[in-house]
Amino acid sequence: MPGSNWRPTAHADDRTDPFAEIAPPLSRDAALLESSKCLYCYDAPCTMACPTHIDVPSFIKKIASGNLRGSARVILDANPMGHSCARACPVEVMCEGACVLNDRDEEPIKIALLQRHATDFALEKRLRLFEPGVPTGRNVAIIGAGPAGLSCAQDLRRWGHAVSIFDSRDKPGGLNTYAIAEYKMRPPVALAEAEMILALGVDLRTGVLVGRDVTFASLEKSYDAICVAVGLGAGRTLGIPGESIDGVHEALAFIEHLKMNPYSATPVGRRVVVIGAGNTAIDAATQAKRLGAERVTIVYRRGEEDMPAYHYEYELAKNDGCEFRFLTIPKRIVGDSIVTGIECARAELSQPDAGGRRSPVEIPDSNHIIECDMVIKALGQLPRQDFAEAAGLRVEGGRFISTKPNVVVCGDCANGGAEIVNAAAEGKAAAATIHGLLKTFRRTGDKL
Repeated sequence: MPGSNWRPTAHADDRTDPFAEIAPPLSRDAALLESSKCLYCYDAPCTMACPTHIDVPSFIKKIASGNLRGSARVILDANPMGHSCARACPVEVMCEGACVLNDRDEEPIKIALLQRHATDFALEKRLRLFEPGVPTGRNVAIIGAGPAGLSCAQDLRRWGHAVSIFDSRDKPGGLNTYAIAEYKMRPPVALAEAEMILALGVDLRTGVLVGRDVTFASLEKSYDAICVAVGLGAGRTLGIPGESIDGVHEALAFIEHLKMNPYSATPVGRRVVVIGAGNTAIDAATQAKRLGAERVTIVYRRGEEDMPAYHYEYELAKNDGCEFRFLTIPKRIVGDSIVTGIECARAELSQPDAGGRRSPVEIPDSNHIIECDMVIKALGQLPRQDFAEAAGLRVEGGRFISTKPNVVVCGDCANGGAEIVNAAAEGKAAAATIHGLLKTFRRTGDKL
C-alpha cells in the first residue's frame, strides 16, 4: 500500500482499542432475558424481512430453552453466513426493523445479538451441525469463496455433490474476510465461519485465478456444473486530474490493509477526504478516524437525503467526528508528488427529470480547495467484464447473466452489489438450481 506523509504519533495499537466491537456479545443471562421478550409471532414479519427467511421465532425460542445447538442449526440451515450477518447485517432495515414491537413504540428484539449468541456458541464448541449427503457422483465447480460461493457449497455438499471452490485470494471468505469494518467483524470470525462449511468436504483451491491459472473452458469440461460467484472488480475512477498522485487510495484496499496488518502499519493522513457516501465510504472514513486522523471529511456530489449509506452508518460517522460536505463535486486532486488538497465545486440540484430524479449542477465560481494529505475513493466497483467475456456470460446493467443451463451466477456479480445476507440467499438459490439440474440428468442418465 503506498505510503502517506503522516502517521499518528500514538499508534492505534498503543491506545485503548479504537476498533472494539460496536455491538459486543450478550452474556448468557442477557441472552435469556432478551429471548424471553419475543412474542414468537405466528406470521413472523422478521422472518419475512430476512432474504434468507431464517425462522427467527424458532431460533429465539430455542435460546430461551437453553438449546443453543438447536438454535444455531435453525439459523445456519437457512443462512450459512449466520455468524457474519449477526455482526454486519443492516438489521435495522430488515428483521429488527420489521419486529412488531416497533408498532408498540417499544424497542425491537435484539435479533442480531441473539443470532450471534447462538452462532458464536457453534463456533466456540466447533459443533458439526450438518453432514454431507450420500455421494451422487456429480461434481460442481464454484468460482469465488465469498459468502455466495460458500453458501452454495454448503447446500451442494449436504445433497451429496462433490464441490471444488476456486479463489484467487489466499484465504476464503471474500469481503467478509477482507473488507468488513474491523469494529464489526474481524478476519478470524470470517475464516472460522468458512471452515465450518469447508469441513463438509469442500475442496478449496486458493491462489487460483480463473482465466490465468485455469481456463473457464477447462472447468466446463471437468465439472458437471459451475457456479460463478466472483463478486465485483476494480473500483470506479473519478476521471479527474491528479488521481494517480501518491496518497490517493481505493477504499477497499485501505480497509484490507488495515485488516491484514497491525493497526500501526496502516498509513493514514492527518487530514483525510473520502469521496462517496455509501456504506463502504462510511467504513473507510470511520476507520481512518479511529486510526488517528485528525480530520476526516466525506465529500458527496448529491444531497444528504440521497446518501446510499444506511442511516445508522451515517450516525456512526457523525458520532466518530467525521464531517460531511454535500453537493460538492471533486474537480482535481492537488499536489505534485503527494496529495496536498482536492479542488471541488459547489453544486445545487436541478429540476426533477422525467423519472423524478434531480442531478447536481455546478454553481459558477464556486471552486474551492479542501486541504488534505490523503484521499480515499469509495465510488463502487465495476463488473468483471474480462471474466464475463472469457466465460461466455452477458453483462447487463452491471450484472452477470448466464445463458448456459449448467452455469449459474450469484452474489454481487449477479446483483450488482448487495448485503452479505443477499449473497447467502442467492448462493442457496444457485445451489437449488444446480441440484435440480443434476437430479434431472441423473434420473435420465443423459450427459450434461
